[in-house]
Amino acid sequence: MGSYTAVITWERQGAVFSDNRYSRAHRWTFDGGITVVASSSPHVVPVPMSRPDAVDPEEAFVASLSSCHMLTFLWIAGRRGFVVERYHDEAVGELSKDAGGQLAMTSVVLRPMVTFAGGRTPGAEAHEAMHHEAHDQCFIARSVKTAVRCQPVAIGA
Repeated sequence: MGSYTAVITWERQGAVFSDNRYSRAHRWTFDGGITVVASSSPHVVPVPMSRPDAVDPEEAFVASLSSCHMLTFLWIAGRRGFVVERYHDEAVGELSKDAGGQLAMTSVVLRPMVTFAGGRTPGAEAHEAMHHEAHDQCFIARSVKTAVRCQPVAIGA
């Protein structure tokens, strides 16, 4: 169907490596040309070895799931004749020990708030059904073993 490219670049920049106190800051460059500053999470590797102002892999994991769900939901809503004015999600992922005692992203909760326009708003049941369908069709969510839950927040038009 397609391939997707991300180039991940890290450089030691003269730091001592053997003391494990080197910077974890690095760059993600995507096939569209954008470069993002990335780092380990300061929850995993303390500052100054991590950059709290950079995107970390855990945040990117949560954002990827949320973004895929949103894009799928927008497509479904449009097919059903609804006009989405705004979509806002404050997704949260949990890093904790899995059943084997290893650190893993053990859950991601999506909390989409969708505002519809044009005077046509789905009822609560139809709104929930569209999110359920979006979750089932989101290929990022289907690609991970982490429990991904969606808790949409219904708001008026």
